[in-house]
Amino acid sequence: MDRTLAADLARLPDLLDATRRAATDALASLDERPVVPPSGKPLDSEALPEHGTGADAALAAFRERWEPRLSASAGPRYLGFVTGGATPAALAGDWLTAAHDQNSNSALDGAGQDLERETTGWLRDLFGLSAAHTGTFVSGATMSNTTGLAIAREWLGERLGVSPAEDGVAALGTVRVLSGAPHSSIGKALSVLGLGRNSLVTVPTLPGREAVDPAALDRALADTPGPAVVVANAGTVNTVDFDDLPAITALRDRHDFWLHTDAAFGAFAALSPDHAHLAAGLDASDSVCVDLHKWLNVPYDSAVQFTRRRDLQARVFQNSAAYLGPLGDHPDLVHLTPENSHRLRALAAWFTLRAYGREGHREIVERDIACARALGAALEEDPAFTLLAPVRLNVVCFTLAEAPTAARLTALREAAAAEVFVTPTVYGGTAALRAAFSNWRTTEADVRRAAEALGAAAREIA
Repeated sequence: MDRTLAADLARLPDLLDATRRAATDALASLDERPVVPPSGKPLDSEALPEHGTGADAALAAFRERWEPRLSASAGPRYLGFVTGGATPAALAGDWLTAAHDQNSNSALDGAGQDLERETTGWLRDLFGLSAAHTGTFVSGATMSNTTGLAIAREWLGERLGVSPAEDGVAALGTVRVLSGAPHSSIGKALSVLGLGRNSLVTVPTLPGREAVDPAALDRALADTPGPAVVVANAGTVNTVDFDDLPAITALRDRHDFWLHTDAAFGAFAALSPDHAHLAAGLDASDSVCVDLHKWLNVPYDSAVQFTRRRDLQARVFQNSAAYLGPLGDHPDLVHLTPENSHRLRALAAWFTLRAYGREGHREIVERDIACARALGAALEEDPAFTLLAPVRLNVVCFTLAEAPTAARLTALREAAAAEVFVTPTVYGGTAALRAAFSNWRTTEADVRRAAEALGAAAREIA
């Protein structure tokens, strides 16, 4: 064994303790450090060392060279994208995931895939899905959407008497995928799956909304020859708008389509009694995407994909090899996603669900919703800003009241970045910003700091 490696092994407890202290320091500094550090000249890459100097030296080099340049994305005022943090239990679970280093895709190995099945069962219950749905862990919403649409592609083949998994996507002929306000990952998934971005048909939405117009969807389906795929949204990115899932489901009486619902973070509305109606009808979907490194507050990367047709899922992703587990009625996880290998992502989710239960995660969801509404109210009172949509759940979509150009909004974001991070968008043709609340640490004190920072930034650029 390499001498440096052997030395690190001999003092592994001390190294892990030093790492614990470094992690504790990083988390303790979240309130004080810049949310996004000032952009500077990119560091020049160092050459790969010929002779290593051990884990202690690597840790010291990381803390000096890279840690000060990382964003405080685990903290309470990182409101860009839709980014959660890691609850204490989730962090513990993630550390143990690395320590046990499982690739639990096969029944030939230990109980890792059984732990994953238990965890997806808990999540299914959390989101109000029935036992008709089975779930598997994937890396994020993009992979979850891709997996769901891959199953939909096989369903189209079943309807037409072919198998794209065996015969190729050309056997399907022309495919139409209909959606009102699809996330960008839908087009990416269609490209990867060979269906093509041009197969996506954007259906008109309700006036002033991002929710699809059910009557317009009805007409579009009537104009579609043969079976189709409908991508519904349970929480759009800009305004967290929800399609009317029961109304869409009712269209099956007249049309033949697979219903895939992108509920990346909107599914968490089911946890709040005051907002559960937004996700009503989710169970009727044929496949569902939920991102867990958002509102479940587990570390990147983690998402879950649910479907009613596990048989079609296995037909797409089966991987026949003597060293892998069986397909059968209860296929091993290796047969259910594009990955032959994945870390035991389920453990961090299992830890946080086991530690805090339904009530603990409901409190996080409801507190984040209250914080979003508080920021929306603060921005409405500030004459520098205009809200572009009501705060339906956990996202505030806003812009400058005067001259809301992309350049001025960039200047605003950068001026406020030390205190609060928000991300750009375009809504209704207007350049805008969006603040998304999904971190377990965020409180109304953080909302006040964010509102004050945004207000001061607006005055600075005026």
